[in-house]
Amino acid sequence: MQRFISIVGSTLLAAAIGCTGALAAEPKNIKVGILLPLTGTFAAVAETQKEGALLAVDVVNKRGGLAMPWGKVQVEGVVADDEAKLDVGVRRYRYMVSEGVRGVGGQTWAPLAYAINAVVTKEPMPYFPVCVMAKEGFMKGKLATSTFATAYSPWTVGYMAGRSATKVLNKKRVFFLARADSWGWDMRDGAYAAAKEAGAEIVGYDEVSLGTSDYTTILQKVRSAKPDVFIAAQFGGDAVALLKQVQQMGLNKEMTIFPAFMTNVVAKGVPPEALEGIYSMHYFYYDLAGFEDKEVAKSAAEFTELYRAKYKRPPDAYATIAYIAYSEMFRGFEAAKSFDPLKVAAALTVNKGAFNTVKGPARWREDHAAEYKHAAFLVKGKGAKEQKHEWDLFSVIGSQGGDSVMPSLKSLGY
Repeated sequence: MQRFISIVGSTLLAAAIGCTGALAAEPKNIKVGILLPLTGTFAAVAETQKEGALLAVDVVNKRGGLAMPWGKVQVEGVVADDEAKLDVGVRRYRYMVSEGVRGVGGQTWAPLAYAINAVVTKEPMPYFPVCVMAKEGFMKGKLATSTFATAYSPWTVGYMAGRSATKVLNKKRVFFLARADSWGWDMRDGAYAAAKEAGAEIVGYDEVSLGTSDYTTILQKVRSAKPDVFIAAQFGGDAVALLKQVQQMGLNKEMTIFPAFMTNVVAKGVPPEALEGIYSMHYFYYDLAGFEDKEVAKSAAEFTELYRAKYKRPPDAYATIAYIAYSEMFRGFEAAKSFDPLKVAAALTVNKGAFNTVKGPARWREDHAAEYKHAAFLVKGKGAKEQKHEWDLFSVIGSQGGDSVMPSLKSLGY
């Protein structure tokens, strides 16, 4: 009798374990991590990234959840602050993993994305950084199998700015101001490559550290070089300070001013008289009403309407980066029919990695960088008389995109 009870008990225990395993493998609800610097220097941009990520979660839940083989699965976005600190960010990433998240996205500060990617290399997790990562991060052997980056490197930003300035605006004399880190140096290298292709001359160069507030000496040097176009790598508060001083010194009357990468959040900090007439590359600008690609204009308008309904303002560039990232994470889950990181990675690269976004078609390259038909839009700043409302900041002149604006796979070691 005791032997019978033991056998029955063992059988029930095995069944219970098997059932538990099945439930674990086939959940009705999952969590995904949203890890961003919600305090500190990058907080304003991080807030828009959080909004884009949560909107992607809303969209999938409103259609019933993820379509998995065992039924619909609801998604919960778990938000945490990485404080743009390596130790804090990695620790909170590990905590999210310990709490059972099935995928993680985030980071505004590229060095932290690189550090988390190193963890993911050893411990696979669907990881979608939503910042502009250093070119080095895309080198063969550096990016984890399950890491996919929906924004490109600063090299591509610089190349697009340089090509737009020299080939679209026909400028022949370039002064480039870098930031003294991988962001600025990668951007410089991209801009120089574009200038060389166009036969343009680099008539001046300088670099300053992140957080520089006084550009007077630099701008005097720029004026003396007499360039046709002044391209600058400064971003965020640095760009605001630079553009204000450019306008105060009257350089915008002497040459074309081209801050390489812009967002609406940054542009809102620039006085209209300093924004007027500048050119920049914008990952996504919400108003594409006059854009020649009507299909993209339509999808952008639909996304803008969706975003406005939730947040009462149009989507900014980094919100869109995050929205695309989490949309791709969810597509990967559904295509893989699994939450297994390596299966998700393999599913995303099927059909040459092709996927569609709110700003047009794209594909995942071998380096797991997203290549877009419209990688960024060339925009021109509006002055006070042109602005019809508080978010009417730019007019769209054109776009840059395709494989030609990316570093060659060969140069990355593939």
